[in-house]
Amino acid sequence: MNSTHAADVIWRGVAVSCAIANAVLHTLLIPDHLEEMFYIGLLFAVGSAVMLAVAVALVVRPRPLAAWLTGVLVSLGMIVGFAVSRTVGLPGGYYEDGWEAPYGPLSLLAEGLFVLAFFAWFSYRTEPAPEPRRIARLSTRQ
Repeated sequence: MNSTHAADVIWRGVAVSCAIANAVLHTLLIPDHLEEMFYIGLLFAVGSAVMLAVAVALVVRPRPLAAWLTGVLVSLGMIVGFAVSRTVGLPGGYYEDGWEAPYGPLSLLAEGLFVLAFFAWFSYRTEPAPEPRRIARLSTRQ
């Protein structure tokens, strides 16, 4: 992270942790979902890879807005997919019962926290800069 501002480093660190947690949790579920419904397993694999790329970009990019927006989009997509798969179901007749503890709640926590970290980081980035201090000139004339 190429920043010296504490808030920037903190929020990026939170987001990197959430992105990695999200990727790990979904990667663990890929084999089962590939057998159940191939496209769900494929979406889990793609989502995991994208979130790992987001984590790397948040660490190495000096201006990480694109990484943040990608991570938010993927996280919100996963939250919506989780909710839809447990209510009306997804295409192909894919329907899940329950929360799939501990993976479901932990995934939702990581995804939601990533989105909240983005808003905290973005609000920090858009705060107006403080007024520069004026230094009184000392007169050397007597």
